[in-house]
Amino acid sequence: MKRFFDPRQLAHAPLKELHNGGFTDFAEKPMRAEAILAAIGGADLPADHGEAAISAVHDAGYLDFLKTGPARWAAAGRPGDVIGYIWPIARRRPLKLDRIDALAGRYSLDASTPLTAETWDAAYWSAQSVLSALDAVLAGDHAAFALCRPPGHHAGADYLGGYCYLNTAAIAAQAARDAGAKRVAILDIDYHHGNGTQDIFWTRSDVFYASIHADPATDYPFFWGHADETGEGHGAGTTLNLPLAQGADLAAFRAAQTAALDAIARFGPDLLIVSFGADTWEGDPISFFRLATADYTTLARDIAGRGWPTVIAMEGGYAIEALGANVTSLLAGF
Repeated sequence: MKRFFDPRQLAHAPLKELHNGGFTDFAEKPMRAEAILAAIGGADLPADHGEAAISAVHDAGYLDFLKTGPARWAAAGRPGDVIGYIWPIARRRPLKLDRIDALAGRYSLDASTPLTAETWDAAYWSAQSVLSALDAVLAGDHAAFALCRPPGHHAGADYLGGYCYLNTAAIAAQAARDAGAKRVAILDIDYHHGNGTQDIFWTRSDVFYASIHADPATDYPFFWGHADETGEGHGAGTTLNLPLAQGADLAAFRAAQTAALDAIARFGPDLLIVSFGADTWEGDPISFFRLATADYTTLARDIAGRGWPTVIAMEGGYAIEALGANVTSLLAGF
């Protein structure tokens, strides 16, 4: 299986995040990717596809913020990384605001996803990695893996959050559609719901989004991922949320995944994108499922057995000592 990653994805390294009422060390560390690379035996460099596929998913003002926000933050005399502290939850009007504080709130979901001078470049090459994996699958490979770091599924069309800046799964899905795929499905098997992916395709009938995740009644991102969220307008019925209680093991997760795969089969996709998070592992420091390393091979075999060409995009997973083994186990199933 082809694997893709660019070393420039390592440069993004915020120092702190706001988590559970205090500033803590940033959890989405560069060593996550290094551990995966060491375990899978390296990866090919992605091709540079430019910004067109990114702009097809993300708002132009938001992309400008990712590129220029850190310099504007520094010019305003602010130390450290860009972090919002006010959010327009009451009324979100298209106001033209230039102050960096306002932009940080306008284009972010939370205060756990700092923006640094290196973030744009890292996220850009994360997107190029998934686009290169898509190239391999469109060229005939059954499956390909993109080591996306930073991850992507919490990023919406015009907001960052949950350690995510560019939504790699959504970028790949839209690029596949633009390349001629009539229907694309996304299976999200990260511990946390992929709110950004859901938002991007909420009203679309050509992309099916299925997510298995911790119940948002107890876990981030709280405001998305409930079972009654199924899409709107043309997208009614093309979103499927299967929340699980904390402590879910392989039996519970596999049953939910089978339900998701059955729903995807009824949709009839030309291509599948898997948003894979290894934070479902039993020892993950910020998550509470109970999957063992060997379970990922089982889950991957179930997915591969459906026969769809598949792009795998890396999402979360924060137990660095086990991350490489968990990813290797998943890839073995394909």
